[in-house]
Amino acid sequence: MHDSSYLAMMQFMVKYLAQRPALNILDVGSMDVNGTYKALFNRPGWHYVGCDMEAGSNVDVVLKKPYDWEAIPDDTFDAVISGQSFEHIEYIWVTISEIARVMKPGGLCYIIAPSSGPEHKYPYDCWRIYPDGFRTLAKYGGLEEVEVKTDWNGPGIWHDSVLIGRKPVYSPEVAQRMRHRTASRD
Repeated sequence: MHDSSYLAMMQFMVKYLAQRPALNILDVGSMDVNGTYKALFNRPGWHYVGCDMEAGSNVDVVLKKPYDWEAIPDDTFDAVISGQSFEHIEYIWVTISEIARVMKPGGLCYIIAPSSGPEHKYPYDCWRIYPDGFRTLAKYGGLEEVEVKTDWNGPGIWHDSVLIGRKPVYSPEVAQRMRHRTASRD
């Protein structure tokens, strides 16, 4: 993780979450490679859960399948965060659907991904994401766009893009259709 990513996550937490007394927070791609966001969410009444594809530091839930998070029930989390993971995920449109599925209605997601920078496989490096890419992913996942931007003038080479999305409160019929959109892939 680079410093600008940590700062961006802190700004999201302060602006959108800090006033809430109780939260369930899921961190997608949480393994401590070069730091974690966990300290930002260490508050009374807040419950932070880290998930990743393999066991390691800062991983509470190991996902058996990358695109079918059967270990995580629907409508569980008030906030889902992910930083510097989406560029490494092959089928990001399936991941955004799983994120939407596990978010509570009215819940928020905050995703940070680079829009530039050199290849850095872990184990893949598939994407650089621009604002239109995040808008498209939000739409595909059935999320309302709260904010999408790229930090073109920030320090370093990554020029992070961010998505803040909100899960709408769906009718039961629409909620069922959204659940069926999630494709299972190994």
